Amino acid sequence: MSARSAGLLVFRRTSDALEVLLVHPGGPFWAKRDEGAWSIPKGLVDPSESVFDAAVREAREELGVDVDGEFVALGGYRQPSGKIVTAWCVEANPQLDLDNIKSSMFTMEWPPKSGQQRSFPEVDRAGWFSIEAASVKMLKGQRPMLEALQRHLDSEQSPAPQRRC
Repeated sequence: MSARSAGLLVFRRTSDALEVLLVHPGGPFWAKRDEGAWSIPKGLVDPSESVFDAAVREAREELGVDVDGEFVALGGYRQPSGKIVTAWCVEANPQLDLDNIKSSMFTMEWPPKSGQQRSFPEVDRAGWFSIEAASVKMLKGQRPMLEALQRHLDSEQSPAPQRRC
């Protein structure tokens, strides 16, 4: 069975554009990577929790704040690794402060084969990006989430079909 991850595609509407929140992974592997490295806040689903609960937990662990609102399922997305990422979109709370994110930490041997363990943040920074910029910054396998978000938002703004009597 493929590994399962879950996450939130947080968005906001500004006077100029629709923007999405992306996080940059911490640690030495990602330190010098930018384009194609950013992600939605997401992580592995624990066997003892629902996929939705994992998405909310992972956002809290990576941002250091609770993300709340009306969650809309966007579906599952197979990544190049074979992992399935299930995502929900949610409009951002206006008080969401990305300047002071407090990510969980992880430990790994660094430098490799040194025997030394070092701690790194799961996320070293977060930012708001237009859909166009996000499509360049995001991991390739997550880019279809942007199209799903746009379809969802377009369907919200479409007038209800008129019925003839």
